[in-house]
Amino acid sequence: MNRLAAEGVTFDQMLIDSPQLQSIYRSYWQGLHAMCGPEQSENRASLAELLQEANVHTALLSDDVAITQHPLASRFNETINIDPPWQATVAQDIEQTHFARCFSRIIEWLQTAEGPYMLWCHLAGLGTAWDAPLEFRRHYWEEGDPDPPDWANVPNLMLGEGYDPDELLGIAQTYSGQVSLLDTCLGALGEFLDEDDRGKETALVLTSSRGFPLGEHRRVGTCDDALYGELVHVPLIGRFPGTDTATARSSALVEPSDLWATLLDYFGLDKLPQSPTAASLMPLIREEVEALRDRLCIVGKGDEHAVRTPAWYLRAAENPELFAKPDDRWEVNDVAGRCRDIVEKLVDVFPQYAQLIKTDSTADLPPLEDVLLNGFE
Repeated sequence: MNRLAAEGVTFDQMLIDSPQLQSIYRSYWQGLHAMCGPEQSENRASLAELLQEANVHTALLSDDVAITQHPLASRFNETINIDPPWQATVAQDIEQTHFARCFSRIIEWLQTAEGPYMLWCHLAGLGTAWDAPLEFRRHYWEEGDPDPPDWANVPNLMLGEGYDPDELLGIAQTYSGQVSLLDTCLGALGEFLDEDDRGKETALVLTSSRGFPLGEHRRVGTCDDALYGELVHVPLIGRFPGTDTATARSSALVEPSDLWATLLDYFGLDKLPQSPTAASLMPLIREEVEALRDRLCIVGKGDEHAVRTPAWYLRAAENPELFAKPDDRWEVNDVAGRCRDIVEKLVDVFPQYAQLIKTDSTADLPPLEDVLLNGFE
């Protein structure tokens, strides 16, 4: 992952617009925010269809039926299904792991790919089975620690106030081992692209549809999908041949629908369908601009929602919480009680944003006050 970042651009502030897969994939594939209504997506061309009109072959590869059976999945030229692990067991070596099976299939597909193509891969290996060999999790073990767990089931729980820190340590070690396995498999893909002539012309984008809480705010796994950063703040790293992006970083606020616009832009489709929020990241990549927007809105379960500006993050639930950004990266210090005026201002942002999305444009949003953009001087 570090190597990919060294070759491309890292977007430090990518936030999902919803933790629900069905919704976020509509954002990826139709450029529509999670708050857009079904009438806005009806009869709207998908990313796959628009690329096919430009003679780009599109393929979807996934081990998650929620993705392969998504209403928009059928619009790809082809779909490659990979059976998920039916039983979560720790593998003896890398080749036996689910990630290894998936990446082997990816490379196999790429070996026969011809012409311009888009291969979209959604892998659920961080959320279905932690099957990395034990030595991967032992890498994060230190003398004096309890032995790392030997199970492969993915935890999903709310920690009690008096939880055992050793239990959480074991979970973190196991997850870290699984991420290291992913990193190893990604390295194998990178080596293939380096050795293949087409690799020099192939863009590679790495992102995630959600984060995985590891005890922050006492949540482990999907739990209740509370809209904290560990769930909604995800990686986005891209290598785009033909652009000078090596080791570049951007702190611009980015959301899933931007990937839709970016890929269409990268493939040269300059006449994009109208989207209420999506913006191509290519101007950021070319360093023509420093920001695309001044706010992001996220929808959660029930009435829960969140608002992010360059200076603040508001989690609006039964008891609103406010965190200073970007300094409070892990959202440890809730300052809602001391900044009630900021809370009130951000509470008003969400319904205004939602209303303009329904009219197909957020271009008419009024500018935010300076204190919402830059915080307190």
